[in-house]
Order: sequence, then C-alpha cells, then structure tokens
Amino acid sequence: MIRFLLYTLASVYSVLAVGQSAKKELAAQRATSPIKIDGILDDQAWNKAVPARDFVEWEPAAGRPEDSATRTVVYILYDDISIYIGGYCYERTRDSISKELAGRDAIGVNDFIGILLDTYNDRINGVGFFVTPYGEQFDAKYSNGNNLEDPSWNAVWQSAAKVHNDGWSFEMRVPYSALRFSNRANQRWGMNITRRRNKTGQQYMWNPIDPNKNGIMNQAGLWTGIEKIKPPIRLSFSPYFSAYLNHYPEDVQGAKEWKSSINGGMDLKYGISEGFTLDMTLIPDFGQVQSDNHVLNLSPFEIKYNENRSFFTEGTELFNKGDLFYSRRIGGQPVRYYDVQDTSTSEDHVHTNEHFIKNPQESKLINATKVSGRTRKGLGIGIFNAITQPMYARVENETGEKRSIKTDPLTNYNIVVLDQTLKNNSALSLINTNVTRTGSYYNANVTGGLFDLNNKKNTYNLKGKMVVSQLYGSPGKNTVGHAHLMTIGKTSGNWRFQLTEDATDADYNINDMGILFNNNYLDHYVNTNYRWQKPTSWYNRIQVNYNAYYSTLYSKVPDQKIGSKFQTFATNVNANMQLKNLWFVAMYVGYVPHGNDFYEPRVVGYSFRTPSRFQLNPSIETNSALKYFVAFNYFVGLRSLFNSPNHQLNFSQRYRFNDKFSVTHQTFYNPTINDAGYYSQYVEGNTLKDIIFSRRDLKTIENILSFKYNFNARSGITFRARHYWSKVNPKQLYDLQPDGNLAPTIHSDVALVNHNTNYFNVDAVYTWQFAPGSFLNIVWKDQGVVDDNEVRSSYFHDFDRTLSSPQNNNLSVKLIYYLDYANLKRRKG
Repeated sequence: MIRFLLYTLASVYSVLAVGQSAKKELAAQRATSPIKIDGILDDQAWNKAVPARDFVEWEPAAGRPEDSATRTVVYILYDDISIYIGGYCYERTRDSISKELAGRDAIGVNDFIGILLDTYNDRINGVGFFVTPYGEQFDAKYSNGNNLEDPSWNAVWQSAAKVHNDGWSFEMRVPYSALRFSNRANQRWGMNITRRRNKTGQQYMWNPIDPNKNGIMNQAGLWTGIEKIKPPIRLSFSPYFSAYLNHYPEDVQGAKEWKSSINGGMDLKYGISEGFTLDMTLIPDFGQVQSDNHVLNLSPFEIKYNENRSFFTEGTELFNKGDLFYSRRIGGQPVRYYDVQDTSTSEDHVHTNEHFIKNPQESKLINATKVSGRTRKGLGIGIFNAITQPMYARVENETGEKRSIKTDPLTNYNIVVLDQTLKNNSALSLINTNVTRTGSYYNANVTGGLFDLNNKKNTYNLKGKMVVSQLYGSPGKNTVGHAHLMTIGKTSGNWRFQLTEDATDADYNINDMGILFNNNYLDHYVNTNYRWQKPTSWYNRIQVNYNAYYSTLYSKVPDQKIGSKFQTFATNVNANMQLKNLWFVAMYVGYVPHGNDFYEPRVVGYSFRTPSRFQLNPSIETNSALKYFVAFNYFVGLRSLFNSPNHQLNFSQRYRFNDKFSVTHQTFYNPTINDAGYYSQYVEGNTLKDIIFSRRDLKTIENILSFKYNFNARSGITFRARHYWSKVNPKQLYDLQPDGNLAPTIHSDVALVNHNTNYFNVDAVYTWQFAPGSFLNIVWKDQGVVDDNEVRSSYFHDFDRTLSSPQNNNLSVKLIYYLDYANLKRRKG
C-alpha cells in the first residue's frame, strides 16, 4: 500500500499547473481623524475611505453577483495602533435581517459580517473577526492545511452595530495587540470579507471563493500598501479572584457538609517578538467549566471527554497537529488512582482494615505555559509545558489511624512543535510530547513527523505521519512502539477521493499525553464523493459518499486463540442534501459482515466473533433561521446474533420566543434487545478458566434542557440541565469459545446482576462582560448520581430517585479583569 501511495504521489506532482485567477486588491488607507466605535459610520474618517464592494456569492450559488438591494459596502482604515472596519449591509426591509442575542462566540441564527486576515500572506494561516447585527463578537483562527476553523481562539477587540430600516451598519476596531505580523516598512496582507444572510442561506465573499477548490485562505484577496506600522509591546494580564461554596450531605460521621474556598491567580500574555507569544496561567481555576457528560461505559475503551478549559483550547492549533495531544491528560486522573484501591499489605495500597477518606480523581495543576508563533519564513514553533503537583489518597483504619498514599508524583508535561509551511499550501511538521514523573514512576516520550503536500493546482494531496512512542524509567514499562498513517486524495472538483493506510504495532502507546483507544492494527480506508454544487429549482446542493473500511491486526499476539488476523470490514453509501427551503436531509445505508473483536474479551489472545450488521440512518433538519427548529436522526442496526436490533433516536428542538430568549430540548433514546457483550471472568485460584459474555437488554435515555436569556450584548444567563439514565438487564450467560463464538455457560454459580446508572447535572451561568476582556461570572452547579442494581423502575421513577439522592451543590463567583500594557501606557501618556 505504501509503495502504491508513493508511486501515485509521483504521478500527482507531474500534473502541470494552471494559473490562479486574479485576486482583488484593496489599497490600505490611514485614518485621518478619530473613530468612535458605536456602529454608526458618521465619523469624518470614513468619508475618504475607498469601499470594498461588488461581493460575490459563495453559497449556495457560487459566483453569482450580489443583488443591488442587498449589497454590501465595507471600509477599512488603519493607524498606528489599530485596524478599523466599518460598513453597511443593505436589506430590503428591517424584517429581512436575522438577528438574536446569542452571546460571545455564538452565531446562533444571526446574520454576520467578518474580515479574514492573513498577516504573513502565506495563504495558509489566518484569523477572522466577525460581528452580528447586535454587535456581538465571534473570532477564530484558520488553517488551510485541513480547512480548520478554530473558534476557541479569543482576542480582545471592540465592535458595535446598529439596525436600520434598510439594513444594518457596523464598526470594529482590532488593535495590533490582537494580531501577529512582521516588522516591515511596507506590507501586503491576505484579506477577505464575508457576509452571511441567514434567512436566505446566502453567504458572500469580497474575493470570490470556488467551492470546488481546496482551501479558503489561499483564495483570499490582498490588502496592500500598509505602511509604517510596528508590532506593539503585546503584554496583557488577566488576574482573577474566585470564591466557592460547596454543599454535599456526606454520609461519614464527622465530615463537613459545607466547604468553602477563596482562590486567586493570573493569566499572562506577552509578545516575545513580532511573531511569537507567551501564554501563561498561574494557579489556574477551572471550577466554572461545564460539567462532563458522564455515561455508563460498557466498552473496553475509555471515554473521551471534551476539553472545556479555555487555556487548553485557545491558540492550540500547533499543538493539536498529528492528534498526539489530549489535553484532558493534564490535571487528569492520577496514574495510581485504581492501583491503591487493591487491598494489600504493602504501604502503597489500602489495607483490608482501612477505608478511604478521600482519593482525588484529578491531579491539581500548578501552572501551564505556551509559547507559539511563526517566523517570516513560515516556520511555526510551539512549546507547551505544564506541571501538576503530587496527589495523595487519605485512608483510615479501624482504630482511627490515618495515613496518606501517593497516587501521582510531581509531573511535568511538555510539547515541542515545529511546523514549516511550503509552497502550494503544503507543510512539514515535527512534534514531540514528553511526560516526566519524579521518583520511581515511568516516563513517556512520543516523537512524530508529519507531512501535508499539495500539487501546484491544489487538486491532489498527500499527507501522513510516522510516530515513535517510548515508555521508560520503570521495570515492565520499557517499550518502544511505532505507527504510521498515509493518505492520498483528490481534494478539489466535484468528484473527490481519499485512500488511507493507518497502522500501529502492539507496543505503540501515546496515552500519557494523547489518547489511543487501541493499538496493534492495520487499517485501510477508501472514501469517495461526488458533489452537485449548482442550485436547481428544488435543491441547493447534494453530496453522495461511498466509504469502505478493512481492518486486520498488525501482528498476532502470543497465545492468540483464533488464527485469523482479520478484524472487520465495513461499507456504506450515504448522501446529504440542502433543499431550497434550507432544510437538510440525509440517508445512510451500511453493511458489516462477520468479524473478530480482539478487544471486547478484555484478555489478550481472545476474540469475539462479531455478528453481521445491516445499518440504516435517515436524518432531517428544518431551517435553523426559523423560530421553531427541529432536528431528527434515527439509526437502526439489525444484527444476526440473537436477532438483535439496535435503535438510536436523536431528537432536538429549539424555540426562540424573541431575540433575547430561547429554549432548547434534546433527547437521545437507545433501546437494544439481545445485545451480546463482555460480562466477567471465571477464575479458579489464579487460573483464568473462561471469559463470560451475556445476552442482555440495554436501554439508555438522555434528556438535556437548556435556555439562554441575554439582557444585551454584554450580559446574559444560560441554564443547562442534563439527566442520563442507562440500565443493563442480562438475561443469559455464555462462555467465549476458542473460535470466538458463544456457548451457554457451564458455570452455574455465576449470578446475573443488573446495572442501573443515573447522572443528573445542572450548570447555570450568569456572565457580564463589563469591559473588553473583563468578566464577572456567577455559576451554580448541581450533581446527583444513582448507581445501583435497580432496573425494574421506569424512567420517571429513576429521575425522581436521582433528584432525591444526595446532591452536590456548588456556587461560585469569579472576577476576571483584563489589563493591556499598551492601553495603560497610552492613558499614562
């Protein structure tokens, strides 16, 4: 496969290039007088500005000029400290404007206008600043390499807008402290301007973008003649103060039900040079982030949770290259969290006559630092470092004696990334992650090389990575593993395809700083799709996809019970379509024949023969711009073993009462009959006799109710309540046979045990942005958990039991104040 990909690469690069279409240019102009950011273009400075006009539709009808009645006019000025963007988005009537108060970084149903800036004009990387008709802000980073939009990036800038009878006007001020650019006397930046009209589903670009071409930043226009601007001293501080009050009715004599804490710390940003920035968080406080969506995990793999901590999401595009970094590892579960729970006579485990007073589930972060940026020659450099403190479990014996057991040592997490941009929107990258622990604990090191290459026409792509992982420093933890991934594809045009080989050996392990659910596989993928991009009388666009997947073990493992290395083959056809009324409809049809699951048995060498599966998945979404929005998704999988149907229903609805208030409800319903899965192990003495599976009925229901009410563009309330219920009812037990099939168990002494799990969470947040970059947050959290063997009750009975269970309530107040050195210096001057 690799030889074939390399041969194909040679063919790809033999294709002759064609010239790029002419790019629009806008001459930069200096502001001649002060500009007040109030959304009204009545400042004298705007009178002499040359407008950017004649926008072209991007979607749905690419290339069509905008109508004069809904035209867009934008002006751009600059001075020694900022860029100013102002303009007018014309509409036929006031009611044609789609608008709501959605909050910072939430577009909602809003129309918007935004500017994309490629300050180094490398045609790969850029930043975007967007404003809605109510003046709310959205900003993001962009990268052509994988068409990535990173909305987690945040900058401090000003915006305002004003709604009129024939459209809406806007103004933005983007200070140079929010940008990175070179210190040259005369500059030209890549630039594009985009406008969205949500009620019609139209989006326009100042410099046209061809949807059949790969990339966005490489199709930008130019902002030329920017003279005598200098990168400022980029230094800002965000000190915080927080207070917490927590109540939990502890079922332990002498334990306090009420606890409180007061915290303080600071985030710092410093521009080391014109292109590089230092970000640091000292004594961070992440207590106000949204609660995780905990679930009952019946799989052999861990659950991957979203990262909600802003420091680990903002400006991390360099560190996420190669998928080697899973930020939840930092401040995550201590490495010996479960080890110490095994009763033992040794001092580093809990003894049989002891019980836990506490065993912290998360390590405490002391500090974290990021240095990132890009040189004039396109070399991106990223350095990340974080330190977590030692963690201890606290235990007590029958006589009241207490002691501590170390569960996590002082640990240092480090990432170094080098990313060199090349011609034709290509790049080469090198990334290294390292985890170093004090004492006798093991350490981990991962090094990967990445390449992302495009031909001159930007129509074909070859990308991949080669990675080496190493565990060292502790007996039994000295291993070296390898992995590679290679993908070649056609990335432009109506017809596109992708061929992929992905492989890891049995020793490959990146889980100390990354996430890998399993190793020892050799996978091949074929993906191809065809797109109809030109709207007709009844649809705007259609895409049809075909996918196939074939997986084997990379190498057989010792004492493997079944001789085959084959894991699975899957194939499917799916299509999605946007109709003329802006509804989306989609259909998926798939088939998976019998395979071998080497992970479900939980013991190396065993395999479960998986049933064949026929899968069907229709879905539909209504027009999201309407007051009432509905999304419906239904999946059914028909499995041959035990005649087991698996149904999954997702239903989401949202109603907007007005521009300030909306309510959203989401339901997930998953009943499964006669599912087959791992149950337990039958052990005699120290000898494993059998792997036991169960035939079981499963039912999962999840409901999420949320609402938001925004008082204005600076303050609002969000409320989110989630209840998750999952029950497992095993009906019959089976022994796993050497050929991977199941036979009724011979062990009559193994009991059938039900499982019932409930999670209930409330996250209520009040946010007030009282100054640019400065916030007051008041957060209430509530959590209730019921986990037992009671499965006969109904959903509503379980919901009531969960609400009646001991609730962990947390109330917190956090004040963040943004201080910018450049602003302080100007005020002093």
